[in-house]
Amino acid sequence: MTIEKEYTTKLAVDDVTIDRRDIEMLDAIDRYGSMHRAAEELGRSYARLQNRVVEIEEAVGPITERQRGGSGGGGTELTATARELRQQFDRHEAALDGVARVTESVFAGTVRDRTGELGTVETGIGPILALVPDDANEVQITVRSDAVVLTEPEEALEADSTSLRNQFRGTVDRLEPGESITRVTVDLEGDEGDPTLQALVTKASSERLGLAPGRQIAASFKATAARGIRIDPNSRA
Repeated sequence: MTIEKEYTTKLAVDDVTIDRRDIEMLDAIDRYGSMHRAAEELGRSYARLQNRVVEIEEAVGPITERQRGGSGGGGTELTATARELRQQFDRHEAALDGVARVTESVFAGTVRDRTGELGTVETGIGPILALVPDDANEVQITVRSDAVVLTEPEEALEADSTSLRNQFRGTVDRLEPGESITRVTVDLEGDEGDPTLQALVTKASSERLGLAPGRQIAASFKATAARGIRIDPNSRA
């Protein structure tokens, strides 16, 4: 099972929250040079679009400027404030992109033995060394995708007392490339359904490893990156 966390880019200015719809509005005004045309293209009423412009302007200052007359017949242009607002939104959205891609893979299992805060949990994909709650027996292990390391199968690290890495072999199922980060879904061998593990890698790492569906790969993560959550055994029935 994979848990995905959704993040939405928003900017807060005083009591006004600026979201993607507002940026689309500014883009349309800039593209068409007309608030009437922008409203038409966006499928919104002119009155509502105009009211939204006024709301934003009360918080940040003028974002549109009316150009009258001239050979082009006049129109509406964005101000420097509106363009800076768009740039800030884009920067914020880019910063959140990496966070938004982080998911958690979840594996249920039973704690077999413990060493301090660490416990060996027997799961459908095999034993996982993880941080587990005191006295917990049945747990769910969560592993963040940005904590998973992908390597060539022959380069897989040997688990030892210093690295304490969990290692599994699998096959690349699918890739979801972004501008600089790629989300990789790895099919693992297991006896419970079709277990998968999610990983985040840079575009350079993806190219270096030659990642593609069907590619054999080794996946590893530290014991401290695997965290157990106590569950009620009856909930697994």
